[in-house]
Amino acid sequence: MASVLKFPSFKFLNPNPISSTSASVQVGFRRFSCSAPSSAAVEGDSNIGSVSLGHLTRPDFPILHQEVNGSKLVYLDNAATSQKPTVVLKALQNYYEAYNSNVHRGIHFLSAKATDEYESARRKVAAFINASEPGEIIFTRNATEAINLVAYSWGLSNLKPEDEIVLTVAEHHSAIVPWQLVAQKTGAILKFVNLTEDEVPDVKKLKEMISRKTKLLVVHHISNVLASALPIYDIVHWAHAVGAKVLVDACQSVPHMVVDVQRLDADFLVASSHKMCGPTGIGFLYGKSELLFAMPPFLGGGEMISDVFLDHSTFAEPPSRFEAGTPAIGEAIGLGAAIDYLSAIGMQKIHDYEVELANYLYESLRSVPGVHVYGPAPSQTVFRAALCSFNVENIHPTDIATFLDQQHGVAIRSGHHCAQPLHRHLGVSASARASLHFYNTKEDVDAFIHALVDTINFFSSFK
Repeated sequence: MASVLKFPSFKFLNPNPISSTSASVQVGFRRFSCSAPSSAAVEGDSNIGSVSLGHLTRPDFPILHQEVNGSKLVYLDNAATSQKPTVVLKALQNYYEAYNSNVHRGIHFLSAKATDEYESARRKVAAFINASEPGEIIFTRNATEAINLVAYSWGLSNLKPEDEIVLTVAEHHSAIVPWQLVAQKTGAILKFVNLTEDEVPDVKKLKEMISRKTKLLVVHHISNVLASALPIYDIVHWAHAVGAKVLVDACQSVPHMVVDVQRLDADFLVASSHKMCGPTGIGFLYGKSELLFAMPPFLGGGEMISDVFLDHSTFAEPPSRFEAGTPAIGEAIGLGAAIDYLSAIGMQKIHDYEVELANYLYESLRSVPGVHVYGPAPSQTVFRAALCSFNVENIHPTDIATFLDQQHGVAIRSGHHCAQPLHRHLGVSASARASLHFYNTKEDVDAFIHALVDTINFFSSFK
């Protein structure tokens, strides 16, 4: 079998995606006037006849309507970053064209408009995750910075030698490295929970590991490799029983399901805009207000001060205390537009549809000979997110990802997915990963499986 690897080329198939319309939707306890998907019919079933939520919403995403290397693009790298609907792109363009200005610092029209939209975005985030007040939302560059904020502000102030921080081996590097650095400075001890035989974090062992020495648990909500979910409600209950705090990495849950921080009772929670159809360069930290008020500043500079003297400074109340300097104004406004868009569809509807997609992806991959999929098998009682990390016997995952892209226009991830300790625990250095969002369809999965079989046949032909 002969095949020639090609350099990327791009061709748009549909340069004029369907425009969006306006709608008003109810989300939690707030009502938004927002830009709705062009498929406003999503108010009904996630599947209307043969038309799925993916078919209904994909016209809103211009990037999906192109050819890559001579094939129709099949984008399956959503766990790394999601695509952006037209309403988000327009929100960014409108900010820079119509009212670009700094926030909180000017009395002129443009500054007042920018400030209103920036703070409106904060209110939208708060409502989206059901925070008790907008002041519990801190805008950061990304979820990584949000975790570092907690580590260096709360961690350095509250941890002492022999205090314990409990994590799982399945955590993202961003949830491990900051606490390694803080532990070195404070003398705190990191303790890690391993996996069960089903390749999920051992929740029973986690519960047993929590003691009076435990001061913090740092856990993911959904694993970006295993697709498994942790019982955050139970974990928070166990932690609070011994006076410990809980930080939840919700990067893989907030974009895909209903997340209610008041119900979860988590002390801190982080997420990232670019995984939830918003712009890059902005994420957020949720923190309980009493914790934020007790925490010292993370960065010094403008905006986070109350008064500055030559020999000392006093600091603003949260959230300003933790937002030093000019923030990512356009990005925050774009995130607000993304939340409007997701809310117009409904997060429960997105979750229900993605569960169907997740099961279809898992079963389709498992049917391919020589493929090992990591994480739990889906069932009536076991939820699995819409992603699959996998390896193919005797073929390197990077070779798989390269061939899928260059020969079939299928975009997946390969590597350690910022989870090297987890991959070492699994006994592999890397894996391939296909990850879905609500604008994907079963046809995307079929195209991926067809391309994967062709890829396996190609590399097997050299044996």
